[in-house]
Amino acid sequence: MVVGDFPIETETLVIGAGPGGYVAAIRAAQLGQKVMIVEKGTVGGVCLNVGCIPSKALISAGHRYEIAKNSESMGIIADNVKVDFSKVQEWKASVVKKLTGGVEGLLKGNKIDIVQGEAYFVDANTVRVMDENSAQTYKFKNAIIATGSRPIELPSIKFSKRVLDSTGALSLQEVPNKIVVIGGGYIGIELGGAYASFGSQVTILEAADEILNGFEKQMTALVKRNLKKKGAEIITKALAKGVEEKENGVVVTYEVKGEEKSIEADYVFVMVGRRPNTDELGLEQVGIEVNEKGIIKTDKQCRTSVSNIFAIGDVVEGFDLAHKASYEGKIAAEVIAGQNSEIDYLGIPSVVFSDPELASVGYTESQAKEEGIEVIAARFPFGANGRALSLNSSEGFMKLVTRKEDGLVIGAQIAGPSASDMIAELGLAIEAGMTAEDLAMTIHAHPTLGEITMEAAEVALGTPIHILK
Repeated sequence: MVVGDFPIETETLVIGAGPGGYVAAIRAAQLGQKVMIVEKGTVGGVCLNVGCIPSKALISAGHRYEIAKNSESMGIIADNVKVDFSKVQEWKASVVKKLTGGVEGLLKGNKIDIVQGEAYFVDANTVRVMDENSAQTYKFKNAIIATGSRPIELPSIKFSKRVLDSTGALSLQEVPNKIVVIGGGYIGIELGGAYASFGSQVTILEAADEILNGFEKQMTALVKRNLKKKGAEIITKALAKGVEEKENGVVVTYEVKGEEKSIEADYVFVMVGRRPNTDELGLEQVGIEVNEKGIIKTDKQCRTSVSNIFAIGDVVEGFDLAHKASYEGKIAAEVIAGQNSEIDYLGIPSVVFSDPELASVGYTESQAKEEGIEVIAARFPFGANGRALSLNSSEGFMKLVTRKEDGLVIGAQIAGPSASDMIAELGLAIEAGMTAEDLAMTIHAHPTLGEITMEAAEVALGTPIHILK
């Protein structure tokens, strides 16, 4: 590719190579578009490099350590179990490297040009891409903005050597003795829980009444109980006020019930949400509408206020979920290719890799009732499932939400082992318009956790086999 003053032309330009951008680029290429993708960092974005994948690797390693120490009830006794955290980090990095290398190979295999640098809109058909050494103009017919988000920094608690965002928390080379986590959302609970598994003394400060806002209290109660078993302390209605850094640690001040308190720790993890990366793209140059939070306004086809420019992922409304970004990326690419696709979020699951895992899709019982839908909420416990018992992980339940008039599956919530995997069947049921009878009549292998879905469906029908009515 020749770099100079003359514009380089492409059909579809994708800005950002995270799970939204790279998926959009590949789908656009599959649909016959000449595609170029611009990335200022590493291919794979936050999710693959410093988010979803490395955090799950750390959580997985923490579980292995816990299991090694606590399997006496199964007759397995391990003495002097140790953690070499630098080795844990090496393994985590190897997982990330395999995946990011794979994504780069997929992009090249689909004949997508990868351009390193930061894109800035000049007009509705032009961007300028700059790196440390040069700048180049690119012309496009359609563009997809997939620039993701970054951690929010609190005005009174600036990031530093010991005040860390999620990226910094994932990069520690030793297991700290004491950690304060500011924020009880999914990122704070996942990373706080991971370090608690490794033996850190964790304190979670959450400003709201409950952690994991958006999940039902019956589900979050299990997470809170297990965090406390690991020695973690959860303080709700707690407002973080400031941090004093010392030579070997920090002192965090916070307010709860009108009283100011302080706590010492080695590190502070600030995990109070994320903000969209839309402030340095030159959106105002093109007239792309954003709200007061920097979120780009889009329609059901992911189209912005400028008809040939689309936006997906963390820069648009909704939860910051990698699978949401990928889904939207496919929709945007299909619309550009002339297909009549549009978004439908009902079947998008939300998952927290806590202990136990939490997963939800579609309506909750309370949401359905708020919309005037009469439902049956059928619950089946993991404790009545043979596979869960044989895994020594029988804590939790599934709740299946079906429409009372016809048994249509409209939602499900799972708290328990492998909830993140099990929720997919329920998402499929919602997308396919299946009923409780359809699920109950589907033969599930025995013994598996998947049988819980069948059992919950039988509860909804009033014909449970493995629990009493």
